[in-house]
Amino acid sequence: MEQPYDYDRDKVSAYLYAIIEQRSTDQALAWLAQRSKVLQDSASVQQFNLTFSAIPRFTGKEIVTLPAGTTHELQETAHGFFVQGYTLDRLARTWWLLQWPANDRVNYVQTIEGLFNAAEMNELVALYGALPLLPWAQEWKLRTSEGIRSNIGTVLEAIMLHNAYPARYLDEPAWNQLVLKAFFTEKAVHDIVELDERANAKLAAILIDYAHERWAAGRPVNPMLWRLVTRFINDANMPDIQRVWHSAENIEKEAAALTCYYSTYAPARALLQQAPVLEQEIKEGLLSWGRVAAKQVN
Repeated sequence: MEQPYDYDRDKVSAYLYAIIEQRSTDQALAWLAQRSKVLQDSASVQQFNLTFSAIPRFTGKEIVTLPAGTTHELQETAHGFFVQGYTLDRLARTWWLLQWPANDRVNYVQTIEGLFNAAEMNELVALYGALPLLPWAQEWKLRTSEGIRSNIGTVLEAIMLHNAYPARYLDEPAWNQLVLKAFFTEKAVHDIVELDERANAKLAAILIDYAHERWAAGRPVNPMLWRLVTRFINDANMPDIQRVWHSAENIEKEAAALTCYYSTYAPARALLQQAPVLEQEIKEGLLSWGRVAAKQVN
């Protein structure tokens, strides 16, 4: 029989609460304890929803900063769940979602879908960010695909960045739409979980078409785009790689070098040999996609 959680829910819930406890006032903790008791005594959807909405008034919105070891341990326990940079109210909302009884699949899904349907922006951020932890994981695929169509930047970031759910569960068309939307809305593509692992030929073709549109309009192309073309260079798109290679922008030349270095396509490998210094920097780890991403931020 399928179980609602595919990780140790009790351990993760306790872990999250310990973080909340360390950073909350006595008043906030007393309120959370009181709300938990009400929920245990009577699983009222109305009370569950009201508590979810009211959490920021009691916890505040302090940014939660955790040691790297703590972050890593939580990621290992809960499918890559990432809390660095969360506000305290967002973390408390995530914890609260794990308190609603999940054994009844239909009831749980209806309750959480109700939260999605009524949510304001910050609530949506918390809900989408919590996707890796929600039970009945397959149930949230359509909701995630719908979220990708949002025009709210913080909501898109909650879905796209540091979120392990899309890579684990979205089918290829939805995944490709997420990555394209990330480029289109200028999100930090480097922070998409399993970006390289889920690269595919259709996505490479979509992104190359997008690059052509940008060039035709006289607009720059995010150099991270070529990272997703690496495994799919061929005779048709090699001229695009050459164009980036000959760019006057150093960051674009570096992106082209990385693309060629990790490609198995012989002409791409031959092109890289024209810049032995860049090739050596890649070998030594001095030039990487992380460095390219960092340059974009700076």
